[in-house]
Amino acid sequence: MTTYTVEPDSKTLHGTFSREYPPVLTINSGDTVQFRTLDAGWNLSLGEDGEPDHKFQPRDETRDRGHALCGPVAIRGAQPGMVLEIHINKIQPGPWGWTVAGGWESAVNKKLGLLEEKLRLRWSLNADAMTARDQYGHTIALRPFMGVMGMPPDEPGIHPTSPPRYCGGNIDCKELVAGTTLYLPISVPDALFSVGDGHGVQGDGEVSGVAIECPMERVDLTFHLRDDLSLKTPQARIDNAWITLGFHENLHEASLIALDAMVDLMVERYHLPRTQALALASLVVDLRVTQIANGILGVHALLPDERLAALSS
Repeated sequence: MTTYTVEPDSKTLHGTFSREYPPVLTINSGDTVQFRTLDAGWNLSLGEDGEPDHKFQPRDETRDRGHALCGPVAIRGAQPGMVLEIHINKIQPGPWGWTVAGGWESAVNKKLGLLEEKLRLRWSLNADAMTARDQYGHTIALRPFMGVMGMPPDEPGIHPTSPPRYCGGNIDCKELVAGTTLYLPISVPDALFSVGDGHGVQGDGEVSGVAIECPMERVDLTFHLRDDLSLKTPQARIDNAWITLGFHENLHEASLIALDAMVDLMVERYHLPRTQALALASLVVDLRVTQIANGILGVHALLPDERLAALSS
């Protein structure tokens, strides 16, 4: 197995998804890629007030209007209908990050009366201690993950990075930290995987619209093709649980998509009739709001291992 490196530059960065983008790298199933990523806003540095003072240039106004992503990476032999297994080996944040609240048109800011008032936090990140400290002295533990991991839809043209899709994208699930494995339905030949939108830490919901947005010094991912799996929506294996994800502009519909996938998982793993799986899911599965920040909202269903053990006994 081979390990590759992808650095952020004019050849590897893009701010939209498209099946028409040529790959910056072609790998085999089982290979590892170590990415270095910019923050979502293409910033190279921040001022003391947290405002960007140096952005990556040049950028194409059409192609590069969304999150700064590295890729796409092609995986030889990948075909629609297969599943891309992505093991997240390591995520190391850079030295700074930022968070904003208020000051723009959103449902949250309107409801909370914060359309006109804006706050920007500038964070100093300590990757050794895994802590962040802002200009007001707030200190918080880091739990870094990548907000965007995904592939383009099998449709012509270019597509925004902001919505999560069945083939991944702006998932913003805080559980996808180092040591976890993400499973994505492959949508296009060669997969064409991209990654970006580093988050130092985020709560379920991403309620202000952002997390601690930060560059990542190292995002170490190992890729495997799975032709023995068939998924309709992303799934993840975390340290002590299974997760299924649902996305929709309606939060209730997103919940049903995540639940449907979790019931499928329980049927397959425990050979249960579907009605039994749903009855048991009502007792042992938690539904959590992944994010309400992206227009297409996210819900994840979580089934902890200790509850799985109870089902097996």
